[in-house]
Amino acid sequence: MTTTSAPVSPPPTGQASQRVSQSVFDGSLLRVILLIDVHDGAQQQFLEAYEQLCNQVASVPGHVSEQLCQSIENPSQWLVTSEWESALPFLTWVNSEEHVRMVQPLHGCVRDTRSLRFHVVREIGGSGAQNAKGSLQAAPRIGDGVIRHALTFTVKPGSEEKVAEILAGYASPEPRVDDTTRLCRTSLFLHGNRVVRAIEVRGDLLAALRHVARQPEVRAVEEAINPYLEQDRDLDDPESARVFFTRAALPAVHHVTVEQEDPTAQRHALFYPARPECGMRLAEELARHDEAAADDPRSPVLGSTIFQRDEVVVRLLDVRFGLDDEGLGRCLGLSGAGRVRELTTLLDGPDAVGVQDGDLPRIVELARMRAVTDRRSPQD
Repeated sequence: MTTTSAPVSPPPTGQASQRVSQSVFDGSLLRVILLIDVHDGAQQQFLEAYEQLCNQVASVPGHVSEQLCQSIENPSQWLVTSEWESALPFLTWVNSEEHVRMVQPLHGCVRDTRSLRFHVVREIGGSGAQNAKGSLQAAPRIGDGVIRHALTFTVKPGSEEKVAEILAGYASPEPRVDDTTRLCRTSLFLHGNRVVRAIEVRGDLLAALRHVARQPEVRAVEEAINPYLEQDRDLDDPESARVFFTRAALPAVHHVTVEQEDPTAQRHALFYPARPECGMRLAEELARHDEAAADDPRSPVLGSTIFQRDEVVVRLLDVRFGLDDEGLGRCLGLSGAGRVRELTTLLDGPDAVGVQDGDLPRIVELARMRAVTDRRSPQD
């Protein structure tokens, strides 16, 4: 998917700012690094499966180049590096059902994988930046050491209250994962029969997710909601669990924090069902609104995170004080009649059709998610 609007850019180098801004929407070249641990004796099987996958990936729009490397110290360790014109085509592909099918042949020979994604800031002696359609990232972004991720899935209609009860009643897992990784916060929301679980982690996200999955209190909750899921899964079957959580992944595509976190801030979640093929565009429009709002000292928003996968767009907002519908409408990005029309043309579903300029309470009602639980770990 491509967009024609101007990219979201970080503050210029040297500008004094407390703003934290992380985004996939700046149009920079993307470097993806995939670390792979192959089962002993399965190297040739892996290579053959990868070559088939590589031929398919080469035709994906936005893909520039790829290299496969094998460790000189441990033949079981492999490294794939790929370059993409920007993060947008990569995320569109990696979060697609097509990708789930493509990587299926690799699962029988791969013990573990780890994916890292980087915008290219500087390049020395190479020609990738000049030959590709993307560009180098203009300036380094300022982070806060927190990784934000979410999972989303649907439950059987009519089971929402039971699922909310189960999800609200679980015992929090041990927040410390290891010396460098800890869980900071978990927030759960419902919108109809859709569940969204947002987590914040300091350190290694993959290590944190694996740590949480091993906790008996978390496993008990996952088993308890299994009968209510629309997509069947068997947590005792590694392949079934992998496919479920791959499809449930809801990556953060944009985050902005205006100032240091206020423990008294209220957290809201908003759900935007996008029209087919419009999810990324809708997320980008919301990201532009958040960047503009961060420059407005009157804005009640302290921080905003946008999660997007396919046509599912979720926005997490931390605000200074309680909001009425009008205030929440402004946070929705509906600051004027033009914005109302612009965003509603990207929304899907019968409830979004025909929403007019004067129907702000109705739009807020459609977007607002129900808070199930919001838990901070000690010291966070």
